[in-house]
Amino acid sequence: MQQTTNTVLMIRPVAFRRNEQTLVNNYYQKTGETLLPATANAKAQDEFDALVAKLRGVGVNVIEINDTLDSDTPDSIFPNNWISFHQNGDVALYPMFAENRRLERREDVLDIMEENGFYIDQLVDYSSAEQEGLFLEGTGSLVLDRENIKAYCALSERSSEEIMIEFCEDFEMNPVIFEAFQTVNGERKPVYHTNVMMSIGETFAVICADCIDDNKERKMVLDCLKSDGKDIILITEDQMNSFAGNMLQVRGTNDKRYLVMSTKAHQSLTPKQVQGLEKHCEIITSNLDTIESYGGGSARCMMAEVFLPQAEELEDLD
Repeated sequence: MQQTTNTVLMIRPVAFRRNEQTLVNNYYQKTGETLLPATANAKAQDEFDALVAKLRGVGVNVIEINDTLDSDTPDSIFPNNWISFHQNGDVALYPMFAENRRLERREDVLDIMEENGFYIDQLVDYSSAEQEGLFLEGTGSLVLDRENIKAYCALSERSSEEIMIEFCEDFEMNPVIFEAFQTVNGERKPVYHTNVMMSIGETFAVICADCIDDNKERKMVLDCLKSDGKDIILITEDQMNSFAGNMLQVRGTNDKRYLVMSTKAHQSLTPKQVQGLEKHCEIITSNLDTIESYGGGSARCMMAEVFLPQAEELEDLD
């Protein structure tokens, strides 16, 4: 199994704004910002376009789809929460915490993937769990080590252990389950998505181990990463709050590896941490200030990795 891909799906926003339905447990959304929704959307579009241009500039294949005004989907810029694409041809759809985020699931996205030459074998749909009040928000809730068939998950309101186990059974992955917390107004609150506190590349892992308050759980997670030979780069909770955990390794031209993160995330890292990451791949940064402040997500959340096989390659095998 490959850990990195050359292709990502990205959704260009048309009605981006602060989503009032996610504010309750996404502590990265800033409430003091006062841009009008139209202004926030225009700025988010500019930031989105700049990141897409940088990715394409190094040879990453970006499948860009415009959001529609048919539904109220202020967070559509974060497709990795509702869909994931797998090497065996499976596509997973996920149960979403916020009601207006459930409207992001679009069947036409699957048609567009097939039009782009990708083969889809079957759809694995977990969205019915919403009726039971259970959620698992894609590769926000799950940080996948595809090569070592492990799925890391920090439990929260948005990351149900029950659905996570079901996912691991379906996709034959080993679950690594723990609890992670961040300090909000002096209280320890669950980290809403695993992918804001950790990221796994081919040969390295970035993690805010300080978020895992239980010593045994912290050791268990770090031991899992070490046993797979990952070079572990620890970040602080302050750095996590600057989205330093929300990064993604991708492949560009000639299979060259890149690590994508926001300017804010990069600026929060120490020279030693940057040096440690650059041993593994080149870093790409892009300003995502509006998207981070209003959406509470960053670079990794904006990219749904595409691991689907090419239809023509399967035809050649026939």
